[in-house]
Amino acid sequence: MSTAAHVLLALLAAGPQHGYDLKKAHDQRFPKTRPIAFGQVYGTLGRLERDGLVEKRGQSREGGPDRTEFALTDAGREKLRAWLEEIETPAPYVTSTLLAKVVVALLVNGVEQARGYLAEQRRAHTARLRELTAVKTDPESSLGDVIAADFAIAHLDADLRWLHTTLDRVADLHREVHP
Repeated sequence: MSTAAHVLLALLAAGPQHGYDLKKAHDQRFPKTRPIAFGQVYGTLGRLERDGLVEKRGQSREGGPDRTEFALTDAGREKLRAWLEEIETPAPYVTSTLLAKVVVALLVNGVEQARGYLAEQRRAHTARLRELTAVKTDPESSLGDVIAADFAIAHLDADLRWLHTTLDRVADLHREVHP
């Protein structure tokens, strides 16, 4: 089951809600992530209902289209509890577009293009790091904003360390090829 499905179960743990309200609650609680699409909310709710993890509790029409309210079932609460108790296994393989681009640049165009790409990427990462640091110091930022910024900063920091190391390795290779 997807992370989005588990998040919707968690949001429903507070009480029955409409799909629209679930989307809004998701986007408020995960403000620095990709917003969840309405289609994903309703598609996921359909699968959760099929699997007996949520149930419809009725419909209302509050000045708009019919809105179906969903509630968490006992099986849904148990599924959520079990998921929260699972420890996440560290990924056995690193998959990253950044890594792929550097390797491809080295293979196709050699050291110079890889060096240029790495330097530009380092600038982009540094700019994003500044933006996220500003979020952390903004008094209007919620705890969710700050936690999401911390998470992203830690990943950017790791990427920046890798970029620095890789730039050094590429420079060493360049010196070997062009003594």
